[in-house]
Amino acid sequence: MDETITPKQLAGRLQVSTTTLRRYESLDLVPDVPRTAGNRRYYTRLHVQAFLALRSLTQGFDLPVAYEVMSLLKRGRVEQALWTINLQQYNIQAEKRRVEEVMSLIHQTDFSMYRNVRVTDEMKIGEVAVIAGVNPSAIRHWEKEGLIRAKRNPENGYRVFTSRELKKIIVLSSLRKTVFFIESMKQLLEALETHDLSTIERSFKTALQKLNEQLEKQMNGISDMMRYIQFCK
Repeated sequence: MDETITPKQLAGRLQVSTTTLRRYESLDLVPDVPRTAGNRRYYTRLHVQAFLALRSLTQGFDLPVAYEVMSLLKRGRVEQALWTINLQQYNIQAEKRRVEEVMSLIHQTDFSMYRNVRVTDEMKIGEVAVIAGVNPSAIRHWEKEGLIRAKRNPENGYRVFTSRELKKIIVLSSLRKTVFFIESMKQLLEALETHDLSTIERSFKTALQKLNEQLEKQMNGISDMMRYIQFCK
């Protein structure tokens, strides 16, 4: 007979509350929990590995992604779960490439072209959003926070952005996931204004280090997930 584990024992092992275990169960993220003849809930090694995989995935991936993957596995849709993880791995690789690309951009003195698009000092918010790969709402938010400044076209009142502001927006879009505090971003953009390359490079190296740490956590989550999949088989 498989080893049985009480909710209290498992909660202690995972360093969570029994309420957290129940919440995961209610979200349908782990195998159904059996009961004893006396109607007490208990777990098996399969449940232990499921909870370990779930907790590990939440460390390296956004919560909705971790929940989606565990839900798919619960329903036996292993391939779809693996492709969901694969997409997240692609995304972090793309984010790393973008940070490295912008690091190179910072050192360029000629900023008349970016990704084969001509850069001017009279760009509308929609044009800037497309070039930087962000939503116009993000640009408006950064303007509200005082991170960037737009001029106004006196004829129609539309926002107009210069190449200097575009460069700031590109930097913001690249580091927004790794430099969280507005004050930190303000200091970084001030360094960009004064061409303080050493400060800028430190920020980008910090961003790359955080991506490296996230990647390691993702790989740990994948490892625990694969052990869970083997348990299921």
